[in-house]
Amino acid sequence: MPMCTEQELLDFMRETAYKPMTYKELEKHFGIEDAFEFKTFLKLLTEMEQDGKILLTRTERYGVPERMNLLRGRIQTHPKGFAFLIPDDKEHPDLYIHANDLKGTMNGDIVLARVSAKNENGKLEGEIVRIIKRAVTQVVGLFHNHDSYGFVVPDDKRINKDIFIRGEGFKGAITGQKVVVNIITYPEGRSAAEGEIVEILGHKDDPGVDILSIIRKHGLPESFPGDVLEEADKAPDTITEDEIVQQGRRDLRSKVIVTIDGEDAKDLDDAVNVEGLPNGNYLLGVHIADVSYYVREKSKLDEEAYNRGCSVYLVDRVIPMLPHRLSNGICSLNPQVDRLTMSCEMEFEPGTMKLVRHDIFTSVIRTKERMTYTNVRKILNEEDPEVAERYADLVDTFKLMQELAMGLRGNRMKRGAIDFEFQEAKVIVDPQGKPVEIVKRERSIAEQIIEEFMLVANETVAEHFHWLKVPFIYRIHEEPSNEKLMTFMQFAGNFGYAVRGKGNTVHPRALQTLLEEIQGTKEETVLSTMMLRSMKQAKYDAESLGHFGLAAEYYSHFTSPIRRYPDLAIHRVMREVLENGGTLPDNRYDSLNARMPDIASQSSERERVAVDAERDTEKLKKAEFMLDKIGEEFTGIISGVTSFGMFIELENTVEGLIRLSDLTDDYYHFHELHMALIGERTSKIYRIGDEVKIRVARVNMSDHTIDFEMMDMKSRSGSRVSFVDARGPGGFDRKRKKRNAAGKFAGIGGGSGGGHNRGGRGGDRPSGKGERSGSGRPGQANQQGGQPGRVRHADESIIINDASQAQADDRTRSKRKRKPGAHKENLEARGSVEQIQVSPTPVVSPDSAGHAGGRPPRRKDGNGSNTSSNAGSNAGPNAGSGTASKETVSNGSSTSNGSSVSSGTSAPNGNSVSLGARPNNSNGSQGSNGSSSLFPAKRGKLDMWGLPRSGNYPKNADDGTDGTKPPRKGGGGGGGRVNRAPKPFTKAEASVPKPSGDKPRRNKKPKPEVKE
Repeated sequence: MPMCTEQELLDFMRETAYKPMTYKELEKHFGIEDAFEFKTFLKLLTEMEQDGKILLTRTERYGVPERMNLLRGRIQTHPKGFAFLIPDDKEHPDLYIHANDLKGTMNGDIVLARVSAKNENGKLEGEIVRIIKRAVTQVVGLFHNHDSYGFVVPDDKRINKDIFIRGEGFKGAITGQKVVVNIITYPEGRSAAEGEIVEILGHKDDPGVDILSIIRKHGLPESFPGDVLEEADKAPDTITEDEIVQQGRRDLRSKVIVTIDGEDAKDLDDAVNVEGLPNGNYLLGVHIADVSYYVREKSKLDEEAYNRGCSVYLVDRVIPMLPHRLSNGICSLNPQVDRLTMSCEMEFEPGTMKLVRHDIFTSVIRTKERMTYTNVRKILNEEDPEVAERYADLVDTFKLMQELAMGLRGNRMKRGAIDFEFQEAKVIVDPQGKPVEIVKRERSIAEQIIEEFMLVANETVAEHFHWLKVPFIYRIHEEPSNEKLMTFMQFAGNFGYAVRGKGNTVHPRALQTLLEEIQGTKEETVLSTMMLRSMKQAKYDAESLGHFGLAAEYYSHFTSPIRRYPDLAIHRVMREVLENGGTLPDNRYDSLNARMPDIASQSSERERVAVDAERDTEKLKKAEFMLDKIGEEFTGIISGVTSFGMFIELENTVEGLIRLSDLTDDYYHFHELHMALIGERTSKIYRIGDEVKIRVARVNMSDHTIDFEMMDMKSRSGSRVSFVDARGPGGFDRKRKKRNAAGKFAGIGGGSGGGHNRGGRGGDRPSGKGERSGSGRPGQANQQGGQPGRVRHADESIIINDASQAQADDRTRSKRKRKPGAHKENLEARGSVEQIQVSPTPVVSPDSAGHAGGRPPRRKDGNGSNTSSNAGSNAGPNAGSGTASKETVSNGSSTSNGSSVSSGTSAPNGNSVSLGARPNNSNGSQGSNGSSSLFPAKRGKLDMWGLPRSGNYPKNADDGTDGTKPPRKGGGGGGGRVNRAPKPFTKAEASVPKPSGDKPRRNKKPKPEVKE
């Protein structure tokens, strides 16, 4: 044996004064002189270096990674390519790894990484330095034959590169078959991993292949090795009296003890009894199968159980941790047979439910009945006479159990335990594995009785052995992170609920109080879901760190040694402590203390694998169940909202996605703080907990996903105006397409498309240096009954969000001709519209109509209001006071871009046009559609392609802006810009437009005019 252990060596190297040493210097420091000890010491150094626990520098010196600015941890990859490093150091935050810095690592690999940067959010980023241990050695996927070579597309989406297969490695596989591949070489750079086929599972559509693929994907063992089964076969079928006497077990066979489990359970590892004591107290006995008596430490059975970690319950089968010979035989607490158990008896005061006494010991029991949840529920809730008569001698016992369980539950809730009540379901499959029904798991009084009894037994055992200060494994649930908890508290505040506490000082009682407050409300689902997501995952640990969710200071898993390895491990410790008078020998203490952290880590990891496999099979069968229901309609609840859509959960717990692109009645924005999708035009809100009607649209059996679509969803392009329709009263007018003296087409501009809480795009044509002109100031809803502030109208097709597309449309509009009229001189005098400058000092004509930039009103809208060529403009203070004309403004209002020009010249329709600057309204308000019109703009605001002339996506506080625009160089009337007085124009200037600095554009030959 070496003179130092691994832990002592690590502690020494982590000291501040330590400098990297050679193996000879370390040998001298630890005083190793014996040749055998020296050889063992070198072997220890090599193993630790291979595991990445220590590093060997270029100068042949040893040190720990953390002292060299390196982190050791496990890689968790994402299907999109990037990954996170989960450090071994629990105090260190996770490290984001960009896809380009993964260097061939795969999900689950143990690596050393270096912190390379910190992003703007304060999150750490890093890069892989060295791969210590590969986690993925086999891959399950779909085979594709390409004659001389092939590819396997992995089922695990976290492996985002296909596996290359050489022609000689096909092993008879054909396209469409599911195969298992051994990886020969791992991916490096752009080259894919290479593998060889070791097993052909069958065609992907063959019965049973789907579940088998998931089993192989997660590395779950289907059968037990031969030597393990041989050990299991040696286990006895019965218990002898000599065994009971020799071990000094307490005989409880005369007590009324029962098991309560589901109808299909076969591994019965817990039994209970309740008695009323003469002093009025309750006596609760929890008796757990003594599996550790048959599964000895370091045996083949023990090694296999350690590797499996737990039993896995899939939809159509169970993959047990122990062979059936044990789990369904001598270790199962079957009725009317003797079984060895570990017992915990607890005495409680009535009313307060205070634990006044407890005792933990080895025992032998004989259960009276194998009860099911259904029958216990019928006795207690439904008072079924037939069932009550059958179990007449046990009815009083069950009623006593109910009293005690409800008292324990009330006590647990009072101290602040959090109780989430989410529906679970079970998929029923036929013998061929086809899903035929989905039934909800009921959480009745029977389930609550067993739940409360197991919880209090686990707490009692954990506290007992914590104070004995022996090596143990605890079930811990750490407090939520400050960031997530504060986010949840802020989220709850949006619904008017306050959570008492601040940051990590929030007691779980405050969260449980909130759950009670929201019970039965519409927001119950959304708040309870968000609260659950703010929590950390429970796990196993060698230290007792408490259980936040249960508000328990001490908690362990003691009650299921048949299906959980941590329970089996602590049973061994419990027996040894009981046999040694409440303590452990020194050598045994050190041995167990060194092993417990490893058992806790392995058990937590295997638990996560089991949960993932169970979820995968459930998703698979739920997707298969919905295959023949495509096109059917259902009512569901929104269970999740994301930036790409929302998840809908049906009554049968099937969950599907409605993609954002399928919400065609509006453009929706994701608001993370409120976890909601908000419609841009309709202001319609979708958030967690809302009830919606959906239709099953698609089922993807490759990804096990279901797509829904909203019922009665109107297409956003359903009312699109065709090119021919656009020529009508609501479209453009060809007779107005005239070229002005500046050589540009004065086409019809955009409509009144102001955004919600934001002005419109202003001038719909590029100004000076390519910027858009016009007001971009925040607007308010029209208080006079107009359309709510929107970027576009209900009957318009889409909103132009892409800048390049918007500029292209602007150029199209700028080339259109304008009908000549009395105002032609004004247009010539001003040149192109984008050259208009606005004065901060208003020059207002009392009878002006408030038209923008010298442009005349083009037509009378269907609502009777004149609209200008520029969108999103402010109404002039004297809007609607124009002179009488052929096109009369029926409601006395007109739209503008915030300025009017006065020249005393009449427009063709008789309205006067002012070249003076028009000020904004004194209160800064704008019309709901960006103009002062009392009525909403009609369909005439479409261009020749049926697209709206105006409108960008309106920005809001969630986009990081308040809707205002900074001053922009070269643009007229940009939001917040100080307006300047217009430069006087002369006719001499008008004939030749001023150069704007842009490359001159060649005008196409104009089409012949259309005479009236």
